[in-house]
Amino acid sequence: MAITAQMVKELREKTGAGMMDCKKALTETNGDMEKAIDFLREKGIASAAKKADRIAAEGSTFILSEGNDAVILEVNAETDFVAKNENFQILVKELAEHLLANKPATVEEALEQNMKNGQSVGEYVNEAIAKIGEKITLRRFEIKTKTDNGAFGEYLHMGGRIAVLTVVEGTTDASVAKDVAMHIAALNPKYVSRDEVSAEETEHERQVLTQQALNEGKPEKIVAKMVEGRLGKFFEEICLLDQSFVKNPDQKVRQFVEASGAQVIGFIRYEVGEGLEKRQENFAEEVMNQVKK
Repeated sequence: MAITAQMVKELREKTGAGMMDCKKALTETNGDMEKAIDFLREKGIASAAKKADRIAAEGSTFILSEGNDAVILEVNAETDFVAKNENFQILVKELAEHLLANKPATVEEALEQNMKNGQSVGEYVNEAIAKIGEKITLRRFEIKTKTDNGAFGEYLHMGGRIAVLTVVEGTTDASVAKDVAMHIAALNPKYVSRDEVSAEETEHERQVLTQQALNEGKPEKIVAKMVEGRLGKFFEEICLLDQSFVKNPDQKVRQFVEASGAQVIGFIRYEVGEGLEKRQENFAEEVMNQVKK
């Protein structure tokens, strides 16, 4: 398979490794991006795989709760300018109100539902597109519930660039749940606890760490013990309860939550545009095209 400059660039962004190392890794793995990341990690060239996709599309996230129900959603626009527009912000809030009241299962189902004014959600969004002049999409949402003995943690960072909704049970103190939400916004864990990490993901990491240790020249008899120690660090990176609490690094998140007699049931973290590719615009070329008309 031909290795392109774009592939090398993408691998560099994901791992922080040098250009030649990235090219070699892709060549050795026949262009397989995930295998190339493992190759670099096993050689000790990349300390960790930066899995996060490039953040690109604009828009806003929002959270709304009422009683024991809460919704978190993301609405995308083409430019940051429109995302800050008052009409766009009103649209986002009205969509949140509709989703919380009607609880559709999917975005597709939501778009077919009628709003209070008789319009479908899809028609309402299309009307906003006509007024604002940019493509707008309801990208995703999730609805969460709690009991009377629980609390929601609602946190919007940078005006909605990142939104985190946590659900805790065992306390009705929303400040505890919000502190956990702020931690999640900062450190971006993938799971609540290591119980949620699949056996396949754990074994994959164990294999990478084992090869990494062997490539470092460590004696085989101590490699297994080293790997288990490094696996602990891996869980600390991806599991919320194993992480050091941002407000008090001497304390684990698990200890902070348990001190309030609570437990984290789940969380949702949205970052605007994650996983979406943004239009690559050449503004000089665009201006020249306008001049020539």
